[in-house]
Amino acid sequence: MRFVAEHAPWALEDFGFRVIIAPSFADIFFNNCFKNGVLPVRLTETEVDRLFHEVNAFPGFELTINLPEQFVATQDGGQRFEFDVDPFRKFCLVNGFDEIGLTLRHADKIREFETKRISAQPWLTKTLVR
Repeated sequence: MRFVAEHAPWALEDFGFRVIIAPSFADIFFNNCFKNGVLPVRLTETEVDRLFHEVNAFPGFELTINLPEQFVATQDGGQRFEFDVDPFRKFCLVNGFDEIGLTLRHADKIREFETKRISAQPWLTKTLVR
């Protein structure tokens, strides 16, 4: 079922969306956005309505999303909205880490563990897939 729930963030990311701004998100969508490198930004309904008004009024309207400082701003700086993001999730997005990338940061330790484990339990060598 996890794969079906990730289709929406995958599709958004495939179309080039890196940030989604809304007043709320379903929990599974919110969590899967982070897993797929998409930042879900929660702003108030009033703030989102203001941004929609600007988008409709000005063709080519652009926003700046600053993840390290956690704010959304109009290009002219006239409007700025702060948002919260979990520090660990921010770390992962800023550094481009998904769950596999986080694990591979410890590849040397994993290889060392596996080498020690095989030495201590050689009968397990036939159970490992390499």
